[in-house]
Amino acid sequence: MGVVIAALLPVFLLILLGVVLKRSLIQPDAQWQGLERLTYYVLFPALLVQTLVKADLSKVPFAGVGGALFLSALAMALLCLALRPLLARLAIDGPAFTSIFQGAVRWQTYVGLAVSGSLYGASGLALASVAMVAIIPLVNVLSVTVLAHYAAPERRSAREIALTIARNPLILACIAGLALNQLHVPLPKLWHDVANALSQASLAIGLLVTGAGLHFEGLTRLRLAAALGVGLKLVAMPALALALAVWFGLSGPSLVIVAVCAAVPTSPSAYVMARQMGGDAPLLAQIITLQTALAALTMPLIIAMVSNG
Repeated sequence: MGVVIAALLPVFLLILLGVVLKRSLIQPDAQWQGLERLTYYVLFPALLVQTLVKADLSKVPFAGVGGALFLSALAMALLCLALRPLLARLAIDGPAFTSIFQGAVRWQTYVGLAVSGSLYGASGLALASVAMVAIIPLVNVLSVTVLAHYAAPERRSAREIALTIARNPLILACIAGLALNQLHVPLPKLWHDVANALSQASLAIGLLVTGAGLHFEGLTRLRLAAALGVGLKLVAMPALALALAVWFGLSGPSLVIVAVCAAVPTSPSAYVMARQMGGDAPLLAQIITLQTALAALTMPLIIAMVSNG
C-alpha cells in the first residue's frame, strides 16, 4: 500500500500546486493555454514514444494483458454511450457527458508506470508498456470521436472526425513508438537525452495545468456527473478488467499489473484534450482530482485483493 500511496501523493500535490499558481504567480489564462498546447503536442507524445521505444515487449503475455485492458476500455466506452440517453434526461449536456466518458475510459500513464515499476521492476514496466499499446490508441480514438460528436459547437462529418483522429498527437506517438520498437531502429544518444528530458517534464507540467483549471468550489457541491465519472473509473473499470484478465487465464504479476492499470485515475491529458476540443474542462478537473484522492484508498485495496487471491 505504501508504494501506491507514494506514487499517488505527488500527483495530487502537483495538482494542488497548479491551483495555487493559477491564483497567485501565473494568473493570465493565455499563459496556461500555451502550457496546455505544449503538453498536448510535445511533452506527452515524447513520453509515449520514449517509453515504447525502451520497452521489452517480447517477454510479456501481450495478448492476455493487452486483450483484457483493450476489451475492458471498449466495454466501458459502450456502457457510457448506453447511459447517454438517461444522462440527457438528467440535464447532463454534451460537453459534460464527454467529461464523464473521458473520466471513465482514460488512465493515468505516469501512476501506472510508477507503481508497476515499483512492484516488479523492469518486468513490471514491460507489462505496463503492453497496457499503453492496448489502451492509449483506443481511448484516444474513442475520446476524440465522442468529443467531436458531443462537445463541438457544430456537428462534424465522419471525414472531419477521421481527420481529427488521424492528426491526434498521442495516437501518432503510440504508432511511432511501437514501430521504432518492433523495427529495432537504432536511435542516437542525443535522441534519448532529449526525449528523456521532455518525458520528465510532461508529468509535472500536465498536472500543473490540470490544477490550474480546477474550481475548488465545485468540490463542496458534488455533481452527479462527477460522482458517476469517479465510480465508473475506480470501481467498474477494475471489475471489468479483472474479470477479463481471469478469463484470459492471467495470474501472478500479469494479473496484478492489469489491476494497477485499470484502477489508476484518469490522465491529466484528458483535461488538456477537453480544453482543446470543447469539453467540460472544469467538470473533468473535478473528476480527476476526486479520482486521484480516492485512488489512494481504492488502489491499495484492489492490488492487495488480487495479490492475495
